[in-house]
Amino acid sequence: MKLVTFRSGTTSRVGVADAGVVRDVSELLPAGAGMLQVIEAWDELGPALREVTAALPALPLDSVELLAPIPVPRRNVFCVGKNYRDHVAEFGHSGYDTSGRQQELPAKPILFSKATTSVTGPTAAIEPHHAVTSELDYEGELCLIIGRGGRGITREQAYQHVWGYTIVNDVTARDLQRDHKQWLLGKSLDTHCPMGPYAVTADEITDVTALEIETTVNGERRQRATIKDLIFDIPQLIATLSAGITLLPGDLIATGTPAGVGIGFDPPRFLTSGDLVEVSITGLGRLSNRIA
Repeated sequence: MKLVTFRSGTTSRVGVADAGVVRDVSELLPAGAGMLQVIEAWDELGPALREVTAALPALPLDSVELLAPIPVPRRNVFCVGKNYRDHVAEFGHSGYDTSGRQQELPAKPILFSKATTSVTGPTAAIEPHHAVTSELDYEGELCLIIGRGGRGITREQAYQHVWGYTIVNDVTARDLQRDHKQWLLGKSLDTHCPMGPYAVTADEITDVTALEIETTVNGERRQRATIKDLIFDIPQLIATLSAGITLLPGDLIATGTPAGVGIGFDPPRFLTSGDLVEVSITGLGRLSNRIA
């Protein structure tokens, strides 16, 4: 099932998308419930939505404004750095890796986060923030959505805790990332986490490792890889994060970006106002965001 959050008038509503239409399911939910509440109560709400959604009135999907599936996450988006081998190499050669271990594959997942206020919709404009950065880059990524929370989750249990998947663009201010020698600031500027268009339930994805991710800039392909190419796979990421941190329903884990980012070119190819960045993943739809 593909769920969306969309704006109708001045309010946001939850819908189910299918074949170019969206069906508003807000009336089937507890009053005021958004996507987070749907995920928390999925064992109860999921079967009911599957049974009755097809009978609800349909709106053309292109007639509504899609927001990020979880417009305001309950806490920062968990992110993973240097999780594709070719990206480790390009990052190491770029001069932007200040770790001192530029050419080494990480021995353990490198984790950081993006502020909740960086989240924006799947077609929203990306603010360039010219006053604070001149080196804007893109990073297309698969993002996990946690369903059942927990701590001390093992690799074997990991997929039992995945509610579904979505797409994010981990937009990065490379100069801030480099100059501050940490990643939070350079990753967290407002609108620098486009997300969506759908929150796709895990049962829709037969083999997540077979999914292909592709990023284009102004129609030119820059990134292409499959999820099986991750250095640290999904079970390892969940096990690592949950070893001492309790994961909560609705938590978001961006799994890392493949090679082909702007700093991987010589000279670097940074984003400028007017550029259109599109990120697609098999079965999960497409982000399409223009730099304002």
